[in-house]
Amino acid sequence: MNPLHIPATASSPEVDFRFDAHALALRGESFPENAAAFYGPLIASLREFLALPDADRTLTVEVALTYFNSSSTKMLFTLFDLLDQAAAAGRRVELNWQHDAEDDTIREFGEELMADFCNLEIKLRAVDA
Repeated sequence: MNPLHIPATASSPEVDFRFDAHALALRGESFPENAAAFYGPLIASLREFLALPDADRTLTVEVALTYFNSSSTKMLFTLFDLLDQAAAAGRRVELNWQHDAEDDTIREFGEELMADFCNLEIKLRAVDA
């Protein structure tokens, strides 16, 4: 599979999915006009990737979103649900949730992810702005 890279825009995050390295990163802000259209290719690529037989390697997911709207939240939950299902089936998935040390909202969302997706290895990491 070829890597999936979508550059960040003023309203959408950078997506960097390096299949060979088993690494996915989302960085920036997420409030695209059509979240389903934006996240659709990523979700399709993730499904394709998770169907590959190389399940013995850890998939590392780095999320550093400074803002996301409700339609992005819905798509993120779809993404995390796919990852959680893969983890439940035996694939190791490590999710590193980065948040500004002063941003309680983003941190609390990460805490909700920990409660909702118990098969993922979620690590919250505060970073200074």
